[in-house]
Amino acid sequence: MEETQPKIGKFSLNYGLILGVIGVIFGIMLYTMDAHTSRDSSNTIINLVITAAVITWGIWAFKKANGGYLSIGQAVKLGAGISLIAGIISVIYTIFLAHVLDPEFITKIAEAGKAAAIEDGRMSSDQIQQQYDGTINMFWISYPVILIFSIIIGLVIGLIDGLILKKAKPDY
Repeated sequence: MEETQPKIGKFSLNYGLILGVIGVIFGIMLYTMDAHTSRDSSNTIINLVITAAVITWGIWAFKKANGGYLSIGQAVKLGAGISLIAGIISVIYTIFLAHVLDPEFITKIAEAGKAAAIEDGRMSSDQIQQQYDGTINMFWISYPVILIFSIIIGLVIGLIDGLILKKAKPDY
């Protein structure tokens, strides 16, 4: 008699939604604290820890539902799937943030980049202005970049989790 294996897509969707909602809540928290445009690395670290925790939770739950067995490939697929769903939610939230919640968001990001470039002192004023204009005019490119980086991070976390949590089914 063949056992039914849990569906990777179901786990990816469920835990991707969980990660996406947590990410939106974190983003709204940053927005209410007026920290959504800060270049503070602690925001990135916190977001990465949350991402790793939810992906690991999803992979662990899949392993448990699969009778305690997990392959590296399943873990990588789960990591990528969870990150894909969360990345789509993140892109939708970023669009909402930039066009509804804070219509000056893109300008604030460009101003922060300009201030950092001036402080660094390695660029001429023309180069700084080009960077500023490029940020304003090409901000839309950040949406696919968010999605791509999200998937890459999910692949890496899934691989690491897969290497740690793998357990092959016995051949008999």
